[in-house]
Amino acid sequence: MPSLIVVNRSGEERMVEATSGLSIMEILRDNGFDELLALCGGCCSCATCHVYVDPKFPAAISAMSDDENDLLDSSDHRDSDSRLSCQIIMSAELDGMTIRIAPED
Repeated sequence: MPSLIVVNRSGEERMVEATSGLSIMEILRDNGFDELLALCGGCCSCATCHVYVDPKFPAAISAMSDDENDLLDSSDHRDSDSRLSCQIIMSAELDGMTIRIAPED
């Protein structure tokens, strides 16, 4: 089973098992990262699951949609590594990837 390294808003790092086929948002929620609100439940209609993705993994992640890009534009904390965790599907190619939970807007 692939693993995911998660850095919470306090800077604490934790490795979690990550089921392939689930979104990163679902994995974070299922592993008790309550600071990631994910208010829309993964419908790509809010930006409350904003994370920063390890820049070593961009080729293994699907391209950002226009909707995701527009939602991230609403964040004061967007940077070049920003993604919505509901839009990234875990796979073996992402094993060992680090995700940082973005500050709350």
